[in-house]
Amino acid sequence: MTTSFLFYLPAWLLAIIILLIVLLFMWIGAQYRRYEKRRKKDLASKEFGSLENLMLGLLGLLLAFTFGMALDKFADRRRVIVEEANAIGTAVLRADLYPDSIRSVLRKDFEHYIEWRIAYYDAGTDEKNIKLTLDSTEYYSNHVWKLVISASHDLDNRVRTSLMVPAVNEVIDIVTTRDESRLAKVPPPILIVLLLMTATGSFLVGYDPKEKNKILIFCFAFVSCLTLYIILELDHPRRGLINLDSAANKIRDLRNLFRE
Repeated sequence: MTTSFLFYLPAWLLAIIILLIVLLFMWIGAQYRRYEKRRKKDLASKEFGSLENLMLGLLGLLLAFTFGMALDKFADRRRVIVEEANAIGTAVLRADLYPDSIRSVLRKDFEHYIEWRIAYYDAGTDEKNIKLTLDSTEYYSNHVWKLVISASHDLDNRVRTSLMVPAVNEVIDIVTTRDESRLAKVPPPILIVLLLMTATGSFLVGYDPKEKNKILIFCFAFVSCLTLYIILELDHPRRGLINLDSAANKIRDLRNLFRE
């Protein structure tokens, strides 16, 4: 099982797998503890308690670090979508500065452009459809750019050009920024280490010579898996319950600019 396959499973399914792994390693730790008792090998409770606290502390630190990273990336994706909506809206409004012969063509191209940007988000995790939307986006943005540059040769359009060129340039540039933010994930090695530390911590909890309340053990397993689940949801907002729909609606709202 490769890293890409493992961490591109649905978050809820991966959370269930992690929960089973946590419970399994707790059980293995308890069984190994019993095995050592039968062999009359014992680890001092004080010494073991220090080791257990250290490992669980490191696990908590890594969970917090990874959660913060995933949350920052999620917030960055939301910010970029809103910025793109603002950039497109500005360019559409500035198209009204041109004479009707140019304005009508620009608005038509922008209308198609917006539909493809909506389709880009709706494509979810389908890389084939995402590629199609990016190619179509590039086609219409190039058409808009060529029209604006062609119109700039007319000296009467100097003021219009000085306003329109930066707006169109921002619209084009933010496509790359947004797609890069989509691809920016928590590095798989961090998730692998986090999973290994969770399994190790679970083993130590099961191995602990002190008897623990079963409810506390279950709560440890549940909270660990819940935290990992939220991290995965934040890291893949196109496929889970935690998504960017509210931000994406800002681009859908741009359709209102074309209602007469």
